[in-house]
Amino acid sequence: MKRTATAVWNGTIKEGNGKLGTASGVLSETPYSFNSRFGDGTDTNPEELIAAAHAGCFSMKLSGVLTEAGFTPESIETTCTIEMKDLAITTAHLKVKASIPGIDEAKFQECATDAKENCPVSKALNLDISMDAELA
Repeated sequence: MKRTATAVWNGTIKEGNGKLGTASGVLSETPYSFNSRFGDGTDTNPEELIAAAHAGCFSMKLSGVLTEAGFTPESIETTCTIEMKDLAITTAHLKVKASIPGIDEAKFQECATDAKENCPVSKALNLDISMDAELA
């Protein structure tokens, strides 16, 4: 399996702007800029997209881990916060709230930790990943 995205940047780093696109078309001519990355601009930025990818991947992995353990999740809501310091992505924090009938806290935490350590995006990021996971 391969997935493809394209970025086009025009101009200098501070005054220029870019557009992102994905082969699926979900992103098409999606704007990003210096201000949206390092300031208060409203366009997207690479770190936000990494956070979205991590939240989505983790949620799917947790669903798979739970299913393998005999549980059917009703819902899994994950927020990922990516932190950048000195022009390096340094940490990711996952905040998870899940509704899973019949699971106890210990088993849920075990499954959440497994998903955090083994989702493909966690492995690709290779950085400090913290997590708060709670049952709804």
